[in-house]
Amino acid sequence: MTGTPYRLLSLPPDLVGSFHSITDLNAPEWYCTSDPAGVKVGSGGGTAWLVDSWLKDTRGVDMSDPKIIIHAGGQSRRLPAYAPVGKILTPVPVFRWERGQLIDQSLLSLQLPLYERILAAAPPTLPTLIASGDVYIRAEKPLTEIPEADVVCYGLWVDASLATHHGVFVSSRSTPTELDFMLQKPSLDRLEELSRSHMFLMDIGIWLLSDRAMKLLRKRSVDADGNIGFYDLYSDFGRALGSNPTVEDDEVNRLTVAILPLPGGEFYHFGTSRELLSSTLALQNKVVDQRKILQRKVKANPSLFVQNALMGYRLSSDNDNVWVENSSVPASWTLRSDHIITGVPENAWPLDVPSGVCVDIVPVGDASWAVRPYGLDDPMRGDLDSPDTVWMGAPFVQWRSSRGVEVVGADIQASPIFPVVDSVDDMYEVLQWMITGGADGKGKEIWLSSRKLSADQISAHANLTRLFRQRNDFLKANLEFLAWNYEKSVFYQLDLNDVASRFVTMGIKKPELLPQQSGAMTRIRNYMVRSRIDSMSGRDGSREEMVAFELLRDEILSELKGRRPHPRLNVYSDQIVWGRSPVRIDLAGGWTDTPPYSLYTGGSVVNMAIELNGQQPLQVYVKPSSDYRIVLRSIDLGASEIVEDFESLSCYHTVGSPFSIPKAALTLAGFAPRTSSDTLTEFLHDFGSGIEITLLSAIPAGSGLGTSSILAATVLGALSEFCGIGWDEGEISHRTLALEQLLTTGGGWQDQYGGVLGGVKLLRTEEGITQRPSVSWLPSRIFTSTEFKPCHLLYYTGLTRTAKGILAEIVRGMFLNSNSHLSILSEMRAHSLATAEAIQRNDFHLYGRMIAKTWSQNKRLDSGTEPPAVADIVSRVSDLTLGYKLPGAGGGGYLYMVAKEPQAAARIRSILTECPPNSRARFVEMTLSDTGFQVSRS
Repeated sequence: MTGTPYRLLSLPPDLVGSFHSITDLNAPEWYCTSDPAGVKVGSGGGTAWLVDSWLKDTRGVDMSDPKIIIHAGGQSRRLPAYAPVGKILTPVPVFRWERGQLIDQSLLSLQLPLYERILAAAPPTLPTLIASGDVYIRAEKPLTEIPEADVVCYGLWVDASLATHHGVFVSSRSTPTELDFMLQKPSLDRLEELSRSHMFLMDIGIWLLSDRAMKLLRKRSVDADGNIGFYDLYSDFGRALGSNPTVEDDEVNRLTVAILPLPGGEFYHFGTSRELLSSTLALQNKVVDQRKILQRKVKANPSLFVQNALMGYRLSSDNDNVWVENSSVPASWTLRSDHIITGVPENAWPLDVPSGVCVDIVPVGDASWAVRPYGLDDPMRGDLDSPDTVWMGAPFVQWRSSRGVEVVGADIQASPIFPVVDSVDDMYEVLQWMITGGADGKGKEIWLSSRKLSADQISAHANLTRLFRQRNDFLKANLEFLAWNYEKSVFYQLDLNDVASRFVTMGIKKPELLPQQSGAMTRIRNYMVRSRIDSMSGRDGSREEMVAFELLRDEILSELKGRRPHPRLNVYSDQIVWGRSPVRIDLAGGWTDTPPYSLYTGGSVVNMAIELNGQQPLQVYVKPSSDYRIVLRSIDLGASEIVEDFESLSCYHTVGSPFSIPKAALTLAGFAPRTSSDTLTEFLHDFGSGIEITLLSAIPAGSGLGTSSILAATVLGALSEFCGIGWDEGEISHRTLALEQLLTTGGGWQDQYGGVLGGVKLLRTEEGITQRPSVSWLPSRIFTSTEFKPCHLLYYTGLTRTAKGILAEIVRGMFLNSNSHLSILSEMRAHSLATAEAIQRNDFHLYGRMIAKTWSQNKRLDSGTEPPAVADIVSRVSDLTLGYKLPGAGGGGYLYMVAKEPQAAARIRSILTECPPNSRARFVEMTLSDTGFQVSRS
């Protein structure tokens, strides 16, 4: 499914009016409302109400438009700290093991990318995704194909004990993707009874619905008077689905249903105060490999979480399960364990907080605050007069009696027990009294005389603008400290593009330059964020950005220090060394091989080596000369140059120069001054001859087939043979990465490996400065069999685009940990494995769809990768293909197409041959190259 989906949110009433202003998320892409006042409608009725309100309030939308519906409007009785803003805006601490996160990330910003991925992968017949706002679900593996059905539900394989607390999808063992029936919170005995013939998946609340299913859900949610009534998506609608539903409803029973396990899925619930702590701890400890943990700080206790806070109090190993957010906690406080502290303004209180007690201060009106202490495990449910009703971990009647006060009310959630104060001093007095007790005192006087609100009223009357203003003030101070304390903080693993924007808008001085002893990659990011801040402030940031790129280049080249080859003439005087290589088509994972991304994550690419019109199109000839000089020629460019000194040989930095590649290759092959007085003539005399190098690139520039990298590898390979250096294919390819750094063009390793090594292969590297891929060759049947070979088409578009500008922009995003870049690159890495599996299985049609997904990912990474001229070409033939892509950076060059069948391939040839887009456009015959790079001598 294409296009940006609408996001429809069901929120607490007070949040609806300020959601767009406090989040900077714009309508109409983001629509929000709350459930109808005074009516319980359930998740099904709430969905119907939300969709009907959206259709009524938003001009130009339709039921069939793609949309993500998130329910986040509950009372939040068991997570009071975030009841006013809704659990969906709960701030989640930056994960210590991941790059590219937002400093103010919320449950919403974390959960939404997966929902968008699922909806994008769904068939157009499933335009509606429904999800819950109090969970964070991760899925690091590629999504499986989503089938056509009226309802598609995702689940997780879990232990039976966990499933008893949730809904479960029950399927027959013979048809595991088809729903037999759905149960809500089944007992262990029931699950054991079913296990003989059935399997179950725990419902994780991600449902895809067709328009037919949505219309029926809306129909069931309307009562006899035409008003939205109570109807639950899970216990009513869900239990009426499947082959043997537990609820009889003829129309719902007829809906088709598919059940999918979420590949590599993880489920984190944020429904209660204790789950806020336990889920956050589980996320932080998801990775325990110290090599992958990016900060160098050891916490006193792993379950201590501080964000958006002024923290004078020093947490120690005596503290456990502590959450401090949007609060000032000075050194004069005393904390213990099982605390959630939120909303506390700057203060100098000597506050002593007992274990298990939480503090929430909520701004009300223009200058007042509601003071809300509570217990970590308080259910906030029950009549005030009942001895079973708990507040601050003890019976409410006990609290009331010990303090000598009378409180009139019914359910504790709706009872006015939380005082509203107008000063920070009164706030302390009444808070201390409420949590520590006493029959008399100033705190009691304040409580008795103040206006009081219930928990429900706090959510309804909270001033969210003031709440977020205080949070941003604390965040500003935190950002300054994190930058200063970079060695022990998450600063340089954040999305630094977002950080730079905040520094500019908040008026924060840019971070100081880091000392030389700081790690190279940290220094690179320091220069990049400083450059970005300058650029966003209207100043020239190019100098510091250039230094960052230079540092990266030096870091990659540093591995070759001390490994300078010693060339010697290795041919007879009349011999010619002839090197030749195919080109490559990247099939999946392109860009993940590019530093710096590959250096700290590792790359994963599927590509294949191909010959064009039966020939290896890149060729290099090297021969000795009696004149002690170097002669460079290009057959295809009709250019030549004579190099007679080292100064001329070192001029290889000019992009577009016809001989930058052989000059840099000669330097890497050891042709460099041995002493300060050494000359090229003397060097060549001692070498034994001059050198003539002739290049032939029988392919247009900007082809996207890895031409420059593979040509560089071919030159290095030919020189290795000519000079007796003895580099193997791996070393040739590895040194090509260094060569491209010398040329300042950058680039990754997949191009040269793709051409130097023949066949179809999966190339993977681990993180680290040394990028030497492991190679897994894949079967070639879907490329070479008579059944499928005609379906692989290569068409030269006649359009060209240099990759350097594209590369620089994407590498800039990698340096800055841009969340938008890193998330797509992560998907690309995973997608390469799925593509390799499709090839391994000889599944031609799945392979074609994988190519389509690759192209979709490329376009998301670089919006200019399919310019209008290319879009016009593919629009004429796309219906005849399973997938297509422009190899390399895109924008022009060659177009690779996977036709649905040979007849479709013939039709594509006919359409584009009869009416080409320009005079240069043409089909080129491609064949899989089994040999890769070859070198021989006359």
